Amino acid sequence: MKAATPCTECPLRALPLFVPHTEAELALVQLLKRRELVLGEGETLIHEGQTDTRLFTLLEGWAYRFKTLSDGRRQILNFLLAGDFIGVQQKMGDSAAHGVVTLTTARFCVFDRDALWELHRDQPTMGFNVTWLTAHEESLVDDNLLSIGRRSAEERVATSLILLYKRAAALRAHAEEPGEGVLFPPTQQHLADALGLSLAHTNKTLRKLQQRNLFRMVGGRLQLIDASALAQLADLYGDGRPPARPLV
Repeated sequence: MKAATPCTECPLRALPLFVPHTEAELALVQLLKRRELVLGEGETLIHEGQTDTRLFTLLEGWAYRFKTLSDGRRQILNFLLAGDFIGVQQKMGDSAAHGVVTLTTARFCVFDRDALWELHRDQPTMGFNVTWLTAHEESLVDDNLLSIGRRSAEERVATSLILLYKRAAALRAHAEEPGEGVLFPPTQQHLADALGLSLAHTNKTLRKLQQRNLFRMVGGRLQLIDASALAQLADLYGDGRPPARPLV
């Protein structure tokens, strides 16, 4: 089994996407980190209604956060990529209001829930960072709600493709080669469940956008052929590139 990654050697921290932290902040995170957890594709990290959840930082891979209705219908709230902090939405002692499932094999840093108190008490800046991360994730859910409530099917799919592409691209340690694209594990069913569309409508919309030569999927990788046209169709605020962010 792969050894746990020391916080000072975390490959994510070298990426421009993540803001630097002080030695004292890294030492506290390392102290609070209990272990690393590896799950395979389609495994559950957090069950809906679970009462003993911990906190996690996604170190490698993809996952998604979701809620289901009593008949099994699923709404994907947002997709989770490396660097995302997971589980802070659950109040102390309450049950989890959502579930988290992996989209790929994924590695997580594991923290006890009490770590939140220690971060706020011993390193207030890190406590603020947790608040920032929570607010940022809420903004992603807000964007998805806007898509479901007001955007057309084409606009919804275009928004999802370009935002997920930009998030994944920001996690690369090297410059993009022409035509390389990014790994894109969500299936059409995942996109449908995230965007409030039927599977048939999602399939039809993806084909229409491909026929307009806006993107292509090759070997499980998403390539944006005309990113500016896709962003214009999505009616995005900005270019979709994620802001620099802290890392717990």
